[in-house]
Amino acid sequence: MKRLVLLLAVVFSVATATAQQEAVSTSDATATSVVVDEAAKSRFLPTTRRVDRNIDRNKFVFKNEFMLGIAASYGTLDVSDSDLMLLVDNINLGVRRASVMPFIAYAYRDNQTVGLRFGYDFIKGDLGNVSLNLGSGADLSLSLADIGLRSDSYSWSLFHRNYIGLDRRGIVGAILEAELLVKTGTSSLYTGSGDSRTNTVSKNFATKLNINPGLAVYVFPEVCVTVTVGIGGLSYNNIRQYDALGVETGRRDHSALKFKFNLADIQIGVVAHLWNKNK
Repeated sequence: MKRLVLLLAVVFSVATATAQQEAVSTSDATATSVVVDEAAKSRFLPTTRRVDRNIDRNKFVFKNEFMLGIAASYGTLDVSDSDLMLLVDNINLGVRRASVMPFIAYAYRDNQTVGLRFGYDFIKGDLGNVSLNLGSGADLSLSLADIGLRSDSYSWSLFHRNYIGLDRRGIVGAILEAELLVKTGTSSLYTGSGDSRTNTVSKNFATKLNINPGLAVYVFPEVCVTVTVGIGGLSYNNIRQYDALGVETGRRDHSALKFKFNLADIQIGVVAHLWNKNK
């Protein structure tokens, strides 16, 4: 009897140990399958990652640089510069325009600068005479003579300029500039000559938000040449006209939002970077 009881106890112990080992194996297999399933799912689940296109990797302007620069433009226009229509005869026209704009800027980050700019703009035009003849069928002709315009204006602006290095050596860079500008000045328009000459003076005020893209190239280690062109933006203009006695004779307010490539607003500049890039 004792032998039978002892035999049953041994059989029960072996069976219990086998069951426990099978349970542990089953749990390990289940955990492994869960890990495998999660890894398989991760290959097909969409992931959101920031794509770094390394736009700012090429440094053109370094943080803490100070920059002193000047931009200028000069142009003339006369009859020989244009193919005028044949119905305009005996025209004597000359226009000159010059502008100069010194500025100072500071790089608060690599390729990011803020600055202040001062500008002076001068325009002078003379129309000696012009004749307009539309032919006998239209029976209309017009003749003008002795008309002239002179304009002097001053501007102050705050600008933010972003540079994008186009090569790894940092020699060529693109410019994207946003500018907030305030401009004041006077214009004088005269007609006639001698005792019959009349003169009208206008005082002008304008504020503009301009976009000026361009290109910059280092010609020396710390001196670069820039070319920018205005493509328009938001503007407001106020013009007041006065006669020879100083009495206000008219007023005009005008605001506009327009973007276009303006050939008359091309500026060529030289910028000195007051920082040693080798350091």
